[in-house]
Amino acid sequence: MILLHGLLQIPSTVMLLGTSLVLLVLYLLPRTYNKGKEPAGPRPLPLIGNLLQLDLKRPYLSLFQLSKKYGSVFTVHFGPKKAVVLTGFKTVKEALVNHAEEFGEREISPIFYDFTEGHGVLFSNGDSWKEMRRFALSTLRDLGMGKRGSEEKIIEEIQYMSEVFENFKGEPFDTLQVVNYSVSNIISSIVYGSRFEYDDLEFQRMVNRANQNIRLTGSPAIQLYNMFPCLGPWLKDWITLKKNTESNIEQVKSLVKNLQETLNAEDRRCLVDSFLIRQQEIKQEFSYYHEKNLIITVSNLFAAGTDTTATTLRWGLLLMAKYPDIQDRVQEELDMVTGGRQTRVEDRKNLPYTDAVIHEIQRLANIVPMNVPHITSCDVVFRGYHIKKGTTVIPLLTSVLYDESEWETPHTFNPGHFLDDQGRFRRRDAFLPFSAGRRACLGESLARMELFLFFTTLLQKFRFTPPPGVSESDLDLTPAVGFTLKPSPHKLCAVSRG
Repeated sequence: MILLHGLLQIPSTVMLLGTSLVLLVLYLLPRTYNKGKEPAGPRPLPLIGNLLQLDLKRPYLSLFQLSKKYGSVFTVHFGPKKAVVLTGFKTVKEALVNHAEEFGEREISPIFYDFTEGHGVLFSNGDSWKEMRRFALSTLRDLGMGKRGSEEKIIEEIQYMSEVFENFKGEPFDTLQVVNYSVSNIISSIVYGSRFEYDDLEFQRMVNRANQNIRLTGSPAIQLYNMFPCLGPWLKDWITLKKNTESNIEQVKSLVKNLQETLNAEDRRCLVDSFLIRQQEIKQEFSYYHEKNLIITVSNLFAAGTDTTATTLRWGLLLMAKYPDIQDRVQEELDMVTGGRQTRVEDRKNLPYTDAVIHEIQRLANIVPMNVPHITSCDVVFRGYHIKKGTTVIPLLTSVLYDESEWETPHTFNPGHFLDDQGRFRRRDAFLPFSAGRRACLGESLARMELFLFFTTLLQKFRFTPPPGVSESDLDLTPAVGFTLKPSPHKLCAVSRG
């Protein structure tokens, strides 16, 4: 019996070992076959993917670190969702510019689909996106985006902002609301045809909701929601975003209705007018000029046109307070070139140091570190790797703006990055804060004009310092958590130079 039992055990043991070996081979085969084809990356765990290797408060830093191990093209799993990360200037530019079609579609994560349902100009694809982007670009240009008309609007708005700054009489204040309201009024005048008073409660709610939405969409809770949408109803941030979105839609509808009641095809006051007139002109049964596209496009432009420019400007003022020697040089150059008169866009060419400082603020601030993710429109072979159609792609702008092979001191505030040996302004190819390719920021020319005019005029009028008892070294440059990187809460003093 013992012998028989032993004999029976031998084949079952062999069978178990054989089965294990076959399973191991089957498990390794795809990896062996794909080696050198699909981008490598940290091995994901079931369901949670690479979450243990990611800091959800600052995922861009985690991805930047992973690139040092896995190279400029690698795979990472956000929960069950696979994404390919592109890092470094050369890699990102090659993908977005040289392979613009293949990498040109937008990844619409669950939270952004909740907001837009695939409509609008930021989180849409296909013919609808093409038509809305074409319409937005042509209309913004017609309304003077980046031209003299916009310049006058910006200069007028700066006067209102300056009055608020002056009212603090050099005492510490938080720049958040006044800067956001001022910058928001520029895009409001283009989209709605008029500016709002800073004490208008509806305007305040509209701006504050937009800012809160942008902050919350980058929170760890919403990142988890994007991986596991079933969690939504149990997440406070998701509930807040849902309520904000509903309120925004109602407010935009109300503003559109007011414009519609006074619409005159011979007098286009704003982007909404242009959309409504186009809607009347197009008689087809099916058209992209419908209410949802109008509401979402307007919301996209309002939020994007407010947040990134206002945030960059706030970083600029904070950096001037932290580095007073740089502030001194900017003000000396401004005084010498303008003699105290209002700066104009045409002055930029005569203000190389100031221009370099503004560019360096944008580079170091790194406002949109993860870019807005893309998705491949077809199978593509990129740098020897096979990336399948429908793969999420993250062109990591942090790795471009902090690329050690492109910038002499990437982690230091150094206006010299944009100056040649003779002190003349020099352009840098790796300066891509507005991204590149088909999905580059459509408001870039307006944003550049706003930053230049707001920054130079404020530096002409005020000297920015830390609050009493706070040294320059105490000013914290650690960004707050969010979809875009805003300065952490702080106060500054705006001391009149007059």
